Amino acid sequence: MLARLRGLLYPRSPRMRRLRHPSLDGLLGTKPVSDRWGWDRGKPVDRYYIEQFLTEHAGDIRGRVLEVKDSDYSRAFGRGVTRMDVIDLDASNPAATIIADLAVGDGIPAGAFDCFVITQTLQLIYDIRAAIVQCDRLLAPGGVLLATVPVVSRIVHDDGLEWDYWRFTGASCRRLFGDVFGAEQVSVRTWGNVLAGVAFLRGTAYQEIPRRKLDTHDPYFPILVTVRAVKAGLRG
Repeated sequence: MLARLRGLLYPRSPRMRRLRHPSLDGLLGTKPVSDRWGWDRGKPVDRYYIEQFLTEHAGDIRGRVLEVKDSDYSRAFGRGVTRMDVIDLDASNPAATIIADLAVGDGIPAGAFDCFVITQTLQLIYDIRAAIVQCDRLLAPGGVLLATVPVVSRIVHDDGLEWDYWRFTGASCRRLFGDVFGAEQVSVRTWGNVLAGVAFLRGTAYQEIPRRKLDTHDPYFPILVTVRAVKAGLRG
C-alpha cells in the first residue's frame, strides 16, 4: 500500500517511463518509413498541396505552357493548352524541348509563354534571383508563373548534398518574386502544419493521413510555399 501511494505522489519521470504508444515509438526512430518521400507508399505529402494549388489555378494553365522535366501537370490541370514545352538542363531527357539553364536563360525564348509551371525546382538553383528574372522574361505580357518551393524537405537523393541549396518561407518568396514581378503582381500562400511536416520528413504518403489533418494550415509550421506571379501587361 505504501509503495502504491508513493508511486502516486512521486511518479517516475517521463524519461523512466517506457513509451508504449506505437505511433510515438515510430517517431523516435532515426530512419524514415520511406526514403523516397513516400512515393513507394502512395504520394508524398507535399503533392497533396501542390495539386490543390494547381487545381485552384487551372484556368491559368492555358495557351503555350512551359514545365520542368515533363509536362505531367500541364496535361493533368491545363485548360485550353495549345502547346506544351518542357525545359531541362539534361540533354538526355527525351521529353525536353528546351535544353537550358534557367538561371542563365540562353536558349529560352523571351515573352513566349502564357504559363510557366515550376514545382519543387527553384531550391536546386543557386542563383535564385537570376532564375526568377528569367521566369519573368520568358512569360508573355499577362502570363502567369505558378511556382512551388519547399519550406521543409529531405535533401534530394544522389548528388543533392552538392546542389540542393535552399529552403524558403512565405516572407522570402514575397520579397524574391515581388522584387522581380512587382509586389502587386504576386500572391503567396503557405500550406501545411506540424503533423504534415513530420509526416513528409518521415516519408509517409498523404493517403495515410486523414484529410482533415492535412487541411489544417498553420503559418508557423508550413511545409510548402506556393507563388502565383503575373507578368505586367495584358494577355493577347
